[in-house]
Amino acid sequence: MKAYFSSVYRRIRKLKRRTQIFWVALIAGLLWFGFCLPNPLFQSPTSYVIEDAQGELLGATIAADGQWRFPYNESVPEKFKQCIISFEDKRFSYHPGIDPLAMLRALKQNIQSSQTVSGGSTITMQVIRLSRNKNRNIFQKLIETILAARLEIARSKKHILALYASHAPFGSNVVGLDAAAWRYYGRAPDKLSWGETAALAVLPNAPSLVHPGKNRESLLIKRNRLLDKLREEKKIDSTTCLLAKLEPLPEEPKPLPQLAPHLLQRFKQEAAPGDYTRVQTTINRHLQNTVAQIVEQHHRLLKGNGINNACALVLAVETGKTLAYVGNAYHPENPVLQSNVDIITSRRSPGSALKPILYAGMLTDGLLLPHTLVPDIPTQIGGYTPQNFDRDYDGAVPASRALSRSLNVPAVRMLRDYKYPRLYDLLKKTGISTLSQPADHYGLSLILGGCEVTPWDMAGLYAGMARALNHAPKNNGKVLSKDFHAPYYLAAARQQGSSSTVHATQTATLNFVDPVSLWYMFQAMEEVMRPGEEGLWKQFSSAQRVAWKTGTSFGFRDAWAIGVTPRYVIAVWAGNGSGEGRPGLIGVQAAAPIMFDIVRALPASPWFAEPTLQYTPIAVCRQTGFRANTNCTDIDTLKASPNAVNTPLCPYHTIIHLDAEQQYRVTENCAAPSAMVHKSWLVLPPAMEWYYKRKHFDYQPMPAYKPGCAVSETHQPMALIYPEPDAKIYVPREITGQKGRTVFTAAHQKPEAKVFWHLDDEYIGTTVHTHQMALDPKPGTHFITLVDETGERITRRFMILEKEE
Repeated sequence: MKAYFSSVYRRIRKLKRRTQIFWVALIAGLLWFGFCLPNPLFQSPTSYVIEDAQGELLGATIAADGQWRFPYNESVPEKFKQCIISFEDKRFSYHPGIDPLAMLRALKQNIQSSQTVSGGSTITMQVIRLSRNKNRNIFQKLIETILAARLEIARSKKHILALYASHAPFGSNVVGLDAAAWRYYGRAPDKLSWGETAALAVLPNAPSLVHPGKNRESLLIKRNRLLDKLREEKKIDSTTCLLAKLEPLPEEPKPLPQLAPHLLQRFKQEAAPGDYTRVQTTINRHLQNTVAQIVEQHHRLLKGNGINNACALVLAVETGKTLAYVGNAYHPENPVLQSNVDIITSRRSPGSALKPILYAGMLTDGLLLPHTLVPDIPTQIGGYTPQNFDRDYDGAVPASRALSRSLNVPAVRMLRDYKYPRLYDLLKKTGISTLSQPADHYGLSLILGGCEVTPWDMAGLYAGMARALNHAPKNNGKVLSKDFHAPYYLAAARQQGSSSTVHATQTATLNFVDPVSLWYMFQAMEEVMRPGEEGLWKQFSSAQRVAWKTGTSFGFRDAWAIGVTPRYVIAVWAGNGSGEGRPGLIGVQAAAPIMFDIVRALPASPWFAEPTLQYTPIAVCRQTGFRANTNCTDIDTLKASPNAVNTPLCPYHTIIHLDAEQQYRVTENCAAPSAMVHKSWLVLPPAMEWYYKRKHFDYQPMPAYKPGCAVSETHQPMALIYPEPDAKIYVPREITGQKGRTVFTAAHQKPEAKVFWHLDDEYIGTTVHTHQMALDPKPGTHFITLVDETGERITRRFMILEKEE
């Protein structure tokens, strides 16, 4: 009995052990089955693909492994779905990833043919095989069967079909339905006919059938057999089947669209590893084509002058969307042109294109009124000597006109008053991201192109200004931080919330610009004379109103034109990517014509509304543009920034006393007060007056004193224009090799006055009317002294340098 129980016990233990092994194996098998499916299923590199705002293809790159493989697309056209199910897996909709009937059919066919003619794989199994890319044998077939069953549990039929359509081979180096449709037919897959779709549906089964000149008959037979099957299954009618059979087979692969090659290149560079490589952009396809054609037309002309590159960018003001992005005139066949360089993201000198921002900033801070006279005379500030483009001076010019004429000297003098660190901060706050050096690195040259800016930032800056002015009425006359946000080109970017370029809460009020100042800024920019139209555009009611500004960098290396309407911002650049300068490479000639052609292609929009909130009425002197003082007789009232109450009073109008005939000035020493005529008179300082009266013939200098009157001048009638005090002067040699001479310039309010010149206390000459003297002092420190007939005296120290500092 004991032996019996011992035997039973051993059998029970053995059974338990087997049961345990069974359950362990079962659990292990279930765990393996649960985690056997790779995630992600496909790891092959994909093409970078960009689409326009409507989802149409703009361009694509080849994948890193040399395949045209578009990213996974969850949308499968109905025609392809019907074709591929009929051809590959008619029970796809209801089998669990494995079709036993298809396997038995394949086994029978293979035995009858004594070779493998059919695999019996379902679409699900083919997805697994494509993802694993293993040698085909019985063991791998078993693994594929198990993984296919697991995939059916994890994914929907729609998803599995989309995986197949996105990764099936279509011959040559074409993978996926999207790439195949574009490569073979030049259209999106949902735009294909039944005949075209059927031809693509039979290719994954034998991708080598698509090869120009080879296997064409086999492909035709397969396609037509599929069409007949579709007709038999009532998926198409007889007429459709007949017409589809008449359609030609695909020929050589077609090139993919390249409508925005530089935007595609930018997306590829900015995409993070692992990001989905197919995106929808904000590009307007029609406008993109139009702008590209305009740039190309002008590029043909510019190239004749050795100007090889041009770009254009169009933004929507309200949203910041990029509507057109032409990074360069695209000629990849000619590497000398460097057309692959995306100028829109390249750092270039802006020339004068930032002057309007200074103007708006000074108006906002109450340092200036819109038409205040600004000195335009020879100026030297700490060794820096700015010059106007035409090398001439106006003496004094209204600030608004200085902006519209893009005068350099008034701009530098304005920046000296505004302070360049303040402008530096303003530019950074409004979206200029390329100011990588401290403010002192740029100094006063910041306003004349002494920094680097990208067309992308420049367009974003002006779009923010226009947006702020448009939104002012609903923002209670204020500028909010949310008005200044970076432009964007990805359709999803704005939905996710693009970052504001101003680091503040979205509803914070900004104080560096206000709507009234922005309105005056755009008004001044509108007054710029359009190239080739000489102001005649105003005579045509259909002409688009546009505020615009050009820029030309030092050495004629960069030509800019920025156009702004309430709805659009257009940024255009022309030049050479290499930085080579060319004569005639100036904004108004090279870039502005491109910009205006683009403006004409845009829908017209109403002009900016004049602000009606948050302004202060200011009485201004009509002649000088300053806040009117008690001596100003011709007064206007205009809307100005609230800070305008702090602007200085007019310094140029003063009361003078004339004799009864108003021919001479008199004093109490030679005329009774009752016999005097007291009159307000515009009196400019001597240097300003000397240049101003050359271009303003209506300017009247103060009358001379009546003979016999004792003169007691309250201001200095003579000024030394050049050099500035303690100037350091380097005189280069002339082209002949001879030593150059320095032209010293002075001005006197009396036209007939004689000025006696002395260098280091040695008399060197006398001038009348035009007070200029060309000298060549030796290197070192010197003193120049001027004395007029009345004994008025000016002495100034300067230094001549042996070599340029």
